[in-house]
Amino acid sequence: MSIVDDVVSVLPPRLRESALRHKELIKFAIVGATTFVIDSGLFYLLKWTVLSEKPVTAKIISGVVAVIASYVLNREWSFKNRGGREKHHEALLFFGVSGIGVVLSNIPLWISSYVFDLRQPNVSFLAENVADFVSAFVIGNLLQMAFRFWAMRRWVFPDEMDEIVAELEELIEEEHLGHS
Repeated sequence: MSIVDDVVSVLPPRLRESALRHKELIKFAIVGATTFVIDSGLFYLLKWTVLSEKPVTAKIISGVVAVIASYVLNREWSFKNRGGREKHHEALLFFGVSGIGVVLSNIPLWISSYVFDLRQPNVSFLAENVADFVSAFVIGNLLQMAFRFWAMRRWVFPDEMDEIVAELEELIEEEHLGHS
């Protein structure tokens, strides 16, 4: 039994039903929270030290490290009952989808930094860092999260039964068309 199961088991019946129906989403969100800490911690460490003049580079590096952690956690926990693909194919799809997610998450930071020029000396240290946080970690992560959850379920860790049903429906349709 996992920690999620322990928490869900003490919820009131209506909430418990909803939580059980959305168990993958809850686990995906927990993985997201964990990788958020990794991503934001590494971003600010880099941004406040060796990459102070390159916030987008710092965010890309922190995002890549967080994506690697995300793959391991999602593969082994969130979507452990899905898949069926060969691991190298699954990993390639995961990192492809995540790469698109990293690009999506950096668009708001790029706009904040280089279109609105919310960088020092144009704004204060506090204003720059609030703008970076909101653009990269709120807006950017929401864009990335919505895209990645949809894409992970659709392509990276598909439900094998859905694929089997779709193939069976295609065969029945072909058979039906063949006899018409």
